[in-house]
Amino acid sequence: MIIGKVTGSIVSTRKNENLVGSKFMVIEPCQGMAQSRFVAVDNVGAGIGEIVLVATGSAARIGCNMEHSPIDAAIVGIVDSGTELEF
Repeated sequence: MIIGKVTGSIVSTRKNENLVGSKFMVIEPCQGMAQSRFVAVDNVGAGIGEIVLVATGSAARIGCNMEHSPIDAAIVGIVDSGTELEF
């Protein structure tokens, strides 16, 4: 699981049929968690500027109940409070 900050959104008008209706967000990972920004499917309603929990790999597909979709990262939670994080 990766802790990251939502820094933007992606709009895609053409995509795999299993992704229709999905919202895509750009995630900047916390220092030491991943090397660079990446895109994650958002099924929890995260907004730009929020700190989120992101599942990757097969856990991402299972976590958002989309087992047959081409998903590698999914936002599975929004952080309400915690220690200071560096991005």
